[in-house]
Amino acid sequence: MNRETSDLAAALRPRLPSPLQPVADERFERHGVRLLLKRDDLIHPDLPGNKWRKLAPNLRAAAGRPVLTFGGAYSNHLRATAAAGRLLGFPTIGVVRGDELARRPLNGSLSRCAADGMRLLFADRAAYRAKGDPDVLARFLRAAGVGADDVYVVPEGGSNALAAQGCTELGRELRDEDVDVVAVACGTGGTLAGLAAGLGQGRRAIGFPVLRGGFLGEAIRALQQEAFGGPAGDWSLDDRFHFGGYARTHPVLDAFARDFGERHGLPVERVYVAKALYGLSVLAAEGALPAGSTVVAVVTGREDGSDQASSR
Repeated sequence: MNRETSDLAAALRPRLPSPLQPVADERFERHGVRLLLKRDDLIHPDLPGNKWRKLAPNLRAAAGRPVLTFGGAYSNHLRATAAAGRLLGFPTIGVVRGDELARRPLNGSLSRCAADGMRLLFADRAAYRAKGDPDVLARFLRAAGVGADDVYVVPEGGSNALAAQGCTELGRELRDEDVDVVAVACGTGGTLAGLAAGLGQGRRAIGFPVLRGGFLGEAIRALQQEAFGGPAGDWSLDDRFHFGGYARTHPVLDAFARDFGERHGLPVERVYVAKALYGLSVLAAEGALPAGSTVVAVVTGREDGSDQASSR
C-alpha cells in the first residue's frame, strides 16, 4: 500500500477486505451449488461497495481539486462522490441527467447530495448524452464556474481506467478462497472489468447488466484495454435479467428480493443486487453452475429506504 493509499484509507477508514458470508439457500443447495456473499456493502457507511473501490483511486488522482461527475436523478455514484467531498473537504459538482428536474423539488437522493455540499447542474438529455464531447464538457465547466485545469472529471458511474484498477482488489481478496465463480450486477462495467482482472486464473466472473441495450461488453473491453493494456481475466455477461432497464422491477423480482431478505436477514437492494442474485438462482436451476461449485455474489450496495427504485 503506497503512502497516498494509506493516507486516504486512514481518513475514511474502510472495512477491508470486506466480509465473505456463507448463505444456506435451498435454491442453490438443491443443485449442489454453494453460495457466498461478498459484503462490499459493509466497506464504508457513505461509500459502500464498489463506490469505494472505484472512487478511491480517482480521489487520489484528484489530489484535493474539485471533482465534477455525472449521474441520473437517483445515482448512487453522485451520492458517494458528494459524501466523499464532505468527509475529505473538497468541492463536488454533479451534472444530473434531465433538465426538467431543476423545476421540481429535489428527490431524496439529490437532496442528500445537496446536503453534502454538492453543486447540482441539470443537463437536458441531449447534452447529457454528449457529455464526452469536449465542447459539451466545456459548457458544463463554464456553468460550474471552474476551469479545465482546476477540476478533476470523473465519468458517469465512476468507471474509468483508475476505477477498473481499483476494482482488481475485489478479485484479489478472493484469490485465497475456494471460489469458482464470482457474480456482480453491472451498470457501466468498471467493477466487472477490474474484478475479472484481479481474480487470477481458474476463476470466472459473470456480470448481470441492469440496463437494456447489449452495449456493455464493448465498454468493458475498452476499459480493460485502457486499464490493463488488453483483455484481462475470464468474464462473461448475461443480459436476461435487467427486467426492463435501469431501476425497472417486476413482481417476480420483488418477490424474490423480499424472500431472500427474509430468509437471510439482508434487505436486498433492488436496482443492482436483486438482479444479480436472481440471475444466479436461474443459472443454478439451469445447470449452468456445475454441482460442487462455489459461487460468490458481490453485494455492491444496500437497500437504504431511498426512492431510488421508483419506475423510470
